Amino acid sequence: MISLADLYAVFTAMVPLYVAMFLAYASVKRWEIFTPEQCSGINRFVATFAIPFLAFNIISSTDPYKINLKFILADTMQKLLILFVLILWAKFTRWGSFNWMITLFSLSIMPNTLIIGIPLLRPMYGEECIGLLVQVVVLQLVVWCPIFLCLYELHAAKVTMNGKVRFTNDTNEGKEGDEMMNVEVIFKKKNTPADECPGDLAHSNEREVQGEVTHPRMTTTNLFLSVLSKVMKNPNTYGSVLGLIWGLISFRWNISMPKIIHKSVSILSVTGLGMAMFSLGLFMGSQRKIIACGKRKVILSMVVRFIFSSTVMAMCSIAIGIRGIALKTAIIQAALPQGVITFVYAKEYQVHEEVLSTA
Repeated sequence: MISLADLYAVFTAMVPLYVAMFLAYASVKRWEIFTPEQCSGINRFVATFAIPFLAFNIISSTDPYKINLKFILADTMQKLLILFVLILWAKFTRWGSFNWMITLFSLSIMPNTLIIGIPLLRPMYGEECIGLLVQVVVLQLVVWCPIFLCLYELHAAKVTMNGKVRFTNDTNEGKEGDEMMNVEVIFKKKNTPADECPGDLAHSNEREVQGEVTHPRMTTTNLFLSVLSKVMKNPNTYGSVLGLIWGLISFRWNISMPKIIHKSVSILSVTGLGMAMFSLGLFMGSQRKIIACGKRKVILSMVVRFIFSSTVMAMCSIAIGIRGIALKTAIIQAALPQGVITFVYAKEYQVHEEVLSTA
């Protein structure tokens, strides 16, 4: 049972971050300190500097040799199953789309384990569950965040090439197919998918193009190689990989990180969560309403986040054979509120950030 002291510990972990969010909201809504360009710059800083250092700090301080294989397997199975279902939904239904697949996948598998999960579950189930939660966080940063970056980069590439590139088979590609032509395309926005719910997407993906457009050719292989190259160069990928490498080395041979490096990483790591919440507050303050996406999308996101995700996690955990505290931990962590890092990515790539700002 949770005591008042435990409840206070939960609020102690959560309130400072929401103070940062409300200050950011007021700085835009009331005080008008930041311009939209400055808000985008702050989010850019969080995405490219703060989060990579946060990922490195968390991963490098976690022992990769002490993992619960069943728990990790159940968590991985849940995410893969959800991804498979969403791919089928986006591919074979008239209201499905790639950008909504990314958003729903993000809502389904990225809970706020670090900020809310650990302070909440520690008094409920003790220290036994904390190691499991940390393993989930590490897996998110090492595996699933790079996968999200791949999906977002693929979406960005498709949007950029829409109206510019005609895809061909590799065998039909000539010399001129390797070169991108500089074509100026003027789009008139008309009910883009980011403005609609999935059920409204059937006739909302059209864009009016003014003027003639030349369609150079590009292969699907080149597209994926371009996306992979961008993800490999992303600072988040470096932070996760270097953190895992250092964790393997330090816990294998009991080597401590030099204090200068540790403190340098810690300073930027601490800013990660705070600045992410600050960026969220800036976005909310720049909207006409606090709930920018509307009631329908809020209901959809809540159903996906709190019901669908935890249900699939329960099924996978039981199928793997997880019982007791581990099963309860798995289900509850899957039903936690949305992680703030997902909003930072959505804002950076401009894919349904209004949905993830309220989830």
